[in-house]
Amino acid sequence: MENVNYYLSGVILPIVLFLASVFFFIRLKGAPLTKISTLTKRMLKKKKGGDTSPLRAVIFALAGTLGVGNIVGVASAIALGGAGAVFWMWVSALFAMILKYSEVVLAVKHRRIRDNEGYGGAMYYMSDFFASMGTPLLGKIFTGIFVLLCLLNGFTMGGMIQSNSVAEAFEDTIGVPRIFIACIILVILCIVFFANGNRIFAFCEKLVPFVSVVYTVLCLSVIINSHHQIPKIVMRIFKDAFSTEAVGGGAVGFIASRALRYGTIRGLFSNEAGCGTAPMAHATSNTKSPCEQGLLGIFEVFVDTILVCTMTAFVILINGKDINASQPILTVLQSFEITFGEISGILLTVSLFLFALATIICWGYYGKECVYFISKSSGLRKIYFIAYTVCVSLGCCVSSDAVWQAADLAIGLMTPMNLITLLFMSDEIVLETKRYFKK
Repeated sequence: MENVNYYLSGVILPIVLFLASVFFFIRLKGAPLTKISTLTKRMLKKKKGGDTSPLRAVIFALAGTLGVGNIVGVASAIALGGAGAVFWMWVSALFAMILKYSEVVLAVKHRRIRDNEGYGGAMYYMSDFFASMGTPLLGKIFTGIFVLLCLLNGFTMGGMIQSNSVAEAFEDTIGVPRIFIACIILVILCIVFFANGNRIFAFCEKLVPFVSVVYTVLCLSVIINSHHQIPKIVMRIFKDAFSTEAVGGGAVGFIASRALRYGTIRGLFSNEAGCGTAPMAHATSNTKSPCEQGLLGIFEVFVDTILVCTMTAFVILINGKDINASQPILTVLQSFEITFGEISGILLTVSLFLFALATIICWGYYGKECVYFISKSSGLRKIYFIAYTVCVSLGCCVSSDAVWQAADLAIGLMTPMNLITLLFMSDEIVLETKRYFKK
């Protein structure tokens, strides 16, 4: 499985993602990236009643993308490709914005209504596509495989890997036993999952902005304290950007900015652009325009990769001496501690915990929607939540190697399935975009 993952996630998918991004950029004539004023207006629009507002939906999507790896994965990119890797992360993010916009547009347009609230995702527009082609049976098989892969990815990358990384950080920096962190996560998940479904949204809506502000303050404190180094670091990034090592490392950093790399190439995508998971969050928005929600998908990528990854990179380049690619989480912790001592390491560890918790909860919701797509049985959804909660808690204490391999395989297979569907439905995306911007 390791060899398959190496070529699938580390070689084939980066090329496929790049080509698909260029294709949509050309077909859409770059239109979504030029409408910053429209994006700002959508962000400021307040929610109505009890529905999920467009901004609340994108915050929920960010809960799924702003995981532990967005922070520590940057250390892996710099270790593999040097400072120039940061430049290629920026470039890759620009292309990813087009993919995220495209899949969000389809998700909102093809969503369903349940209890007066929207829901949907890649599996729904896949199903509609095959139905329109007159092959519903093939569509059931195709979407069924995609849903099972998404569930596997949720249990592994969205759950167990997050909890394992956090438990490692607490054990190494504070000396807290892993079993203690597992119990805390178990209790929190039981409170959130086995209650009103809206509590998932409410919890993430409050948690994500809070932990983002805390982490931003930590990063800016380091950057401002060493502001005299910034010009030199920026020059170093651009100078090293076109070396062979930087190009390779930058691709790795973008593709695996949510990943912890222990000697093998792991293909997790920092903002999930193209893999078809985040559209499940965006489909809950009460917006009437698929394109307006798609613009917020661009904002999601911007926050996830341009802001969070860049701040982390600057902190590492300011204080990072010997970057250990096999233990990137320790590299990040040590980078903060060099400036402000052990207290900053503790604060960062807590921030990592909150980031991971938001990701775990968001992926719990994604899994629930996948189960609902397979069966409308409420009992089956309860069984899923129990299994997910137990597995995530156990993830704190088990070896993550096998879990990583399963996660890589899942995302490495589901992403091409989603990209193929997007390409076949590109006419619909282009038509919707033209209609919206013309109006």
